[in-house]
Amino acid sequence: MKVLRKFLTDKLLPHDWVYKAAGAAFVFFVLLISCVPCAAQTRYAIWGEVKIDETEGAAPSGVTIILERAGSGEIGRQSVSNRGRYRFLNLDIGEYDVIVEVDAREVTRARIQILQGALSPYYGFRQDFEFKWKSGAARSKAEVISAADAYARSAANEALFRKAQEAAEKKKYDEAMQFLKTILENDKADFQVLTLMGTLYLVQEKFDEAEKSYLAALEVRPTYSQALMHLARLRTTQKRFEEAVDPLTRLLQLQPESGEINLMLGEAYLQLKKGSKAVPYLNEAARLGKWEAHLRLGWLYNAAGLKDKAAIEYEEFLKKRPDYAERKKLEEYVQANKKN
Repeated sequence: MKVLRKFLTDKLLPHDWVYKAAGAAFVFFVLLISCVPCAAQTRYAIWGEVKIDETEGAAPSGVTIILERAGSGEIGRQSVSNRGRYRFLNLDIGEYDVIVEVDAREVTRARIQILQGALSPYYGFRQDFEFKWKSGAARSKAEVISAADAYARSAANEALFRKAQEAAEKKKYDEAMQFLKTILENDKADFQVLTLMGTLYLVQEKFDEAEKSYLAALEVRPTYSQALMHLARLRTTQKRFEEAVDPLTRLLQLQPESGEINLMLGEAYLQLKKGSKAVPYLNEAARLGKWEAHLRLGWLYNAAGLKDKAAIEYEEFLKKRPDYAERKKLEEYVQANKKN
């Protein structure tokens, strides 16, 4: 740590607090990831909150949340009241659909993909749903998969697509890829197929091919959120943060209320040593429930010498993570630096 600290101090401009903060945040991020037990990274959770705005009409008391694994069908369902939370635990790596039903009618759904090496084994992947109830129907603000993203393929291609999904679930990647290539021979504009091909390349660590597939999907459908997210994750994993900013920025325009995207974009700017750009995204991520953002902000402000601001962020973090292993140290810091 002394060597690393000296490197950061010597290499960064003495008065450039943004650069120092980015270095400190990266050091903490590396240490945090190294402390996560490897065994815990094999099981995940998908969870979120349901909010129903009743200002324009009486809404039902709750909704049904259904979790399906792509190509495998339903895993489970939960009844959730207004402002309640759902949580599906012990999930494997793969693609999932979170479906919201009201009176046995689907209102919206969100696709979530858990990839090898995902960074959230303990706290999972959050997907909130917010509705405004009007004239007996709900209008969702969670446009993760919009109507524009629905792709109508022929019956023959749809059958091939399902076979590809089933083969992928069994890790028969060559077989799945052949089905997908056959679909594209019939229809080169199927951006969902191109995105799935990218994912199959990704799990086989064929990163160049994966990126080409995602870019091809976005050439057909520039606003396809899944392709944007997968492309951003790929570039982030490869530490190509400058190139990750563009898909993340485009994705945030589609999903401004996503805590995860705000957090990823803030982290990308931190890695690029652009702390002033990172702060608003980290603040928004914290507002949207990403507790990690408070910790990132705390490190950032501490490195800048703004210890009173750092203390506020640490205090907020501890409210959301009362079981944090280094709680005592953070409490001591807050007590020493928080302004009365």
